[in-house]
Amino acid sequence: MENIRVISEGTQFDLTIERLCYQLIEDYDDFQNTCIIGIQTGGVQLAERLLEKLNEILSGTKIPFGKLDITFYRDDFRTSKKPLAANVNDMSFVIENQRVILIDDVSYTGRSVQSALSALNHYGRPQSIKLLVLVDRRFNRQLPIRPDYIGVGIDALDEAYVRVEWSKREGEDKILLFQKKI
Repeated sequence: MENIRVISEGTQFDLTIERLCYQLIEDYDDFQNTCIIGIQTGGVQLAERLLEKLNEILSGTKIPFGKLDITFYRDDFRTSKKPLAANVNDMSFVIENQRVILIDDVSYTGRSVQSALSALNHYGRPQSIKLLVLVDRRFNRQLPIRPDYIGVGIDALDEAYVRVEWSKREGEDKILLFQKKI
């Protein structure tokens, strides 16, 4: 049996996206020498949403955008019981001397970000990398990786699961927390 709690939806969800955009604008101004890279798949959806809002706020500023697959960089990909299906890498630029904004939907153990950092090495040596996440699960971090930009912080135990739903895919924007009932 599971207990489902809505963490964010509707206007609150939209305000979180907007706040993250304004934080990026404060730090990156005109986004010169800056690119946005979404980690497949949840990070890509968040990145696309942020880019849409940034374009609206900044009236058409073009920011290079890439989609990064980390499937075969994960430290657990060989232990999977079923064949893994990789997503497409879509990075038509190198990140050499660029300021990279790496985007993921949920930060939990830090292992996905570690995998993304390894995968990024194939695209050049960036000037800097900052991490933006929609949800930061502050407990259970296994690696010393912390987001620079956080939409929502959630304190949840191991038994909990966080899911982000997007209006383009599920019909509504929501952050849900699933907790097993004991």
